[in-house]
Amino acid sequence: MSKFGELIETKLPVLLAFFAEKDEACNEMHPTLRDVAAALGDKAKVIKIDVDKNQELAEALRVKALPTLMIYQKGEMKWRQSGEQDANTLIDLVKEYI
Repeated sequence: MSKFGELIETKLPVLLAFFAEKDEACNEMHPTLRDVAAALGDKAKVIKIDVDKNQELAEALRVKALPTLMIYQKGEMKWRQSGEQDANTLIDLVKEYI
């Protein structure tokens, strides 16, 4: 989990998307997350985290539903929600922390 600390201890806002490959809603979010990353460029990071490969982290953060989205800035969680979101909503949310 020390790598997780390195990911979120940044001045840039970090959008984390917890997903599972076998989850249809998560797979539908992949293009949305690409669009968000493209729109934000180097002003923020968008990171997808596979819960099957990172079970310890998902449990530590109490990720129960998928997809679960979180925004971190300077190591602090600023926003969290489960369920699909559209690109414009996510872009606007992340921009609040730029």
